[in-house]
Amino acid sequence: MNQLFYKEIRPMGWIKRQLEIQAKGLSGNLDKIWPDVRDSAWIGGSCEGWERVPYWLDGFIPLAYLLQDEDLIRRADYYVNSIIDKQQEDGWICPCTPEERSTYDAWAVLLIGKVLSLYCEFTEDQTAENALYRAMKNLYDLMKKEEVRLFNWGKFRWFEGFIPLFFLYEKKPESWMKELGRMLRAQGAHYPDFEETWKRPLNKWTFHTHIVNLMMMFKYEAVACALLGDEYQNQAESLWQVLEQYNGTAVGTFTGDECLSGIGNQHGTELCAVAELMYSCEWLYRLTGEDIWAQRLEKAAFNAWPATFTDDMWAHQYDQMVNQIACEKFPGKPYFRTNHQDAHLFGLEPNFGCCTANLSQGWPKLLLHAIQKTEEGVLIAHLLPCRVDTTIGGKPVQITVHSDYPFRMGAKITVAAPEGASFALKIRIPAWAKNATLNGKIVQGMAVIRKDWQGTEDLTLSFTAAPHFENRPYDLKTVEYGPLVFALPIEAEYKMQEYEKNGVERKFPYCDYELSPKSEWRFGFAGLSLSVEEKEMGDVPFSSAQPPLAVKASLAPVHWDMEDGYEAVPAKAPASHTAAGPARETELIPYGCAKLRMTELPLVK
Repeated sequence: MNQLFYKEIRPMGWIKRQLEIQAKGLSGNLDKIWPDVRDSAWIGGSCEGWERVPYWLDGFIPLAYLLQDEDLIRRADYYVNSIIDKQQEDGWICPCTPEERSTYDAWAVLLIGKVLSLYCEFTEDQTAENALYRAMKNLYDLMKKEEVRLFNWGKFRWFEGFIPLFFLYEKKPESWMKELGRMLRAQGAHYPDFEETWKRPLNKWTFHTHIVNLMMMFKYEAVACALLGDEYQNQAESLWQVLEQYNGTAVGTFTGDECLSGIGNQHGTELCAVAELMYSCEWLYRLTGEDIWAQRLEKAAFNAWPATFTDDMWAHQYDQMVNQIACEKFPGKPYFRTNHQDAHLFGLEPNFGCCTANLSQGWPKLLLHAIQKTEEGVLIAHLLPCRVDTTIGGKPVQITVHSDYPFRMGAKITVAAPEGASFALKIRIPAWAKNATLNGKIVQGMAVIRKDWQGTEDLTLSFTAAPHFENRPYDLKTVEYGPLVFALPIEAEYKMQEYEKNGVERKFPYCDYELSPKSEWRFGFAGLSLSVEEKEMGDVPFSSAQPPLAVKASLAPVHWDMEDGYEAVPAKAPASHTAAGPARETELIPYGCAKLRMTELPLVK
């Protein structure tokens, strides 16, 4: 398994700017404004004491340490230390009484274990490592005595416990760790049993069709095999194929608002689902080395992930839609299968607060996986602008990736080994890349350089991409360029809402917004010609006002009705594929930049 440069990697370029925006937005301020973090039972308060503080810390910790921001680090340390200080004598770490343990969903135990293992990776804090050891050993003891069993969320997220167990086992292997892993697997849900239920979405809430559970699920076999030593059968791929066929989206995610919703382009995808899909792909690539998981990670990360936030990351959606012409509260029955009227609004806590807490992990963990340690040396898995300062064979080595990927193709990679160092440098070449060369030599798949490095050397990686159409259900098409999906942007009017609900205040900048369309959206592609225009990159990488590139296409108006019974949801396809007016050249922008958008369009006559 590849390892990560937790303490040695630093962001640069656009990804650093994106992390800084996140730190100044909702993610970096939840402990100041949101009762479920600010006043959580995890730190002795009276508010939620289950998943929300661990969810937030799972992204806030890497955000703080990757940016080396002293204030963020101080606040992360405070929360971790406060949680450890309240750990009970026998090792139980969650905020409930001994009498409540049997009815306390153990998902939170697994989640805080995952958080503490992440914290230890950055800090090497022995107190935190001891607390993690005691917490997991306590869970083992309680499950062995059948005083605690998996149910509800813990039953369907059992494999998350393998993350902290794997960390502990690598440090100091003990037999109980594997035994606990086997108990978790035995009591946990077996997802292949539910495949048939994914093929026909229902307006019914279940754990086995819950979109976040399913996105976490993809890694279950890989992480279990990594700890237990079982043979890997690649069940993730077969499960992916079923879900994609019946619930896939144009941006590499799956519909789930909040449970599986079919292939309709106006159904929602929950924010937590995108975050956990990215995390599963990260683990699957590290454990299997199969390029498809790196590709799937990039498609979700560069499209669906930025689309779910406002530019300043102070507001987010619970549900995003691929064809999303308005984000207005439904006046009657919600269009979503099992979510509320406001799930697609941008705000502090639309629908449920799980996504408010879990929105922190996407960008930091993506960066963490950009450059990885291998047995032979170093792998550049994703061409994000970043730098690693490490030692190889006891000699200092610096590897820097200069790039604007995915907005620009190619990168310059600088390897500095002032005292000399021998290792293999691997560079993953995107599968869709055309004309790929490294210092002028043709490469594909994986470029590998094994040599004795001395001094400073620059490597120039060049490749191109071609904008093209992809087929979608209902005889529609999307436009892709590299890992990016493009959409027709709809001019949006932001209607700010400040109010208080259930003791939680919405007040600028952490208020809510309804988005209403101010431009026409009923169009189809009027030809097959596509051209890319690179634009100036501003301070906001996925800016809705200043996108860093565009694809020009010919569009013509079409007759496109609303979904029956709704005033702000388009039908999944137009009534006719015949143009209703003259065509004109139009700019499409990256999906992640367009908050209101039409992504799947017909090719018109």
